Amino acid sequence: MSKWFLLNIILLGIAIWKFVTNGLFPAVPTHIMIGFLAVLFYLFNWTRHAVFSTIRDVPNRQTKIKYANLSKKVLPFHKWTGTTALLIALIHATIVIHTYGFQWQIAKFITGTLALIILAGIITTGWMRLYRPTIAKRMTHLYLGMALFWMILLHIWL
Repeated sequence: MSKWFLLNIILLGIAIWKFVTNGLFPAVPTHIMIGFLAVLFYLFNWTRHAVFSTIRDVPNRQTKIKYANLSKKVLPFHKWTGTTALLIALIHATIVIHTYGFQWQIAKFITGTLALIILAGIITTGWMRLYRPTIAKRMTHLYLGMALFWMILLHIWL
């Protein structure tokens, strides 16, 4: 199991903890429910990176084949799941802006805005790879995914 599986589980645990310990739970505000849903879609896609990391690190050939076949089954949904995460995150941002207005001085607003920009970059590079895949696009897609992971963690934590 790669370190990304562990980090994904930790991020999911923190997201669930923040969701449940919300002062209004179980009547959680709509924007928080939608943001949580966006995180779930992102983590579903990001776990694919954890699978690839495991494939590279595991010495057992049968395990590599098993994980590769699993990843192949998810591949047709990967771009659409990421795009759905972006759409859900846009809905989340729209509701937050409508409810609270532009609050640039608040760190949570800034990290959320940065996360949305990074997610848009990930989706753009992901769809660009469909038509003309290059190593630069793949690495940009990967590094933006890593940056988004940490930005989401920071956004949830604040």
